[in-house]
Amino acid sequence: MRRKEMEKETKYCHNCSTEIDKRAVICPSCGVQQVGVTLSSKNEGLAAVLSFFITGAGQIYNGRIGKGILFFIAMVISWFLCSIVIGVPMLIIIWICGIFDAYNEAKKINAQLI
Repeated sequence: MRRKEMEKETKYCHNCSTEIDKRAVICPSCGVQQVGVTLSSKNEGLAAVLSFFITGAGQIYNGRIGKGILFFIAMVISWFLCSIVIGVPMLIIIWICGIFDAYNEAKKINAQLI
């Protein structure tokens, strides 16, 4: 089964159509850089600080736009619920989870680049 998974992890070079590894940045046959490959790393500290000030901003910085928007919406709902007591604990929990999630997501992104 593992061998079948390995076989599926290939793609074709957009320049010479040679079958190459799915994660290849440059085609070993023709030397052309593959389209859609990004080599940008994310700063974990910056992601955490962005989420500290604006919940969801760290996720958006990491490229997880949908997740960032959901964190932001959850925070806005929690602010409205602060009129009842349940909003305050939710506000704190969502805020802290957003900071840790942004930091850990940036670490995962950087680990995939190594």
